[in-house]
Amino acid sequence: MDISIFLKPLSIQNVTPFYTWLNDPEAIKYSLSLFQSLNTKENIDEWYISVINDSKNYNRGIFLSNSDIPIGYAGICNISITNKLGEYFIFIGDRNQWGKGFGTQVTKLIVDAGFEELNLNRIMLTVSEPNYAAIKAYKNAGFKIEGRMRQACYRDNKFHDKLIMSILRDEWNVR
Repeated sequence: MDISIFLKPLSIQNVTPFYTWLNDPEAIKYSLSLFQSLNTKENIDEWYISVINDSKNYNRGIFLSNSDIPIGYAGICNISITNKLGEYFIFIGDRNQWGKGFGTQVTKLIVDAGFEELNLNRIMLTVSEPNYAAIKAYKNAGFKIEGRMRQACYRDNKFHDKLIMSILRDEWNVR
């Protein structure tokens, strides 16, 4: 049986896996820089409550179809109603679910919501250049590389570039 994913708003009951994920250096390696400093239960609770109470951004938990336990979360932040744009993000914290194509599935679902529900025209993202799996998922979902931020990220005791990628409504319609 193929297991699929679905997205739904996170609730306070979904916080527990984040305690493990945000203390896993491999899981947070290319994620938000903020995650590098969220290592106590109190820090994580404070951040998590701000996420579930956030009405300015589009945040969704990622769940397997056969489970009520999230494997991560994704969404669109920095939404500009005026400019009809936003910034995509994804965090799959459960490393057992990596490499199964869920990143591409989630990205397509969030992009669909961005264009259909939020009426955006452009969705962009930044990705660390060594994060090959993420780049592949984003390209599979229709994102195109549009730029590079040189030495914008410091991980593993070295600097690396971040790529800027985006998808436009016109490109999504033909996907």
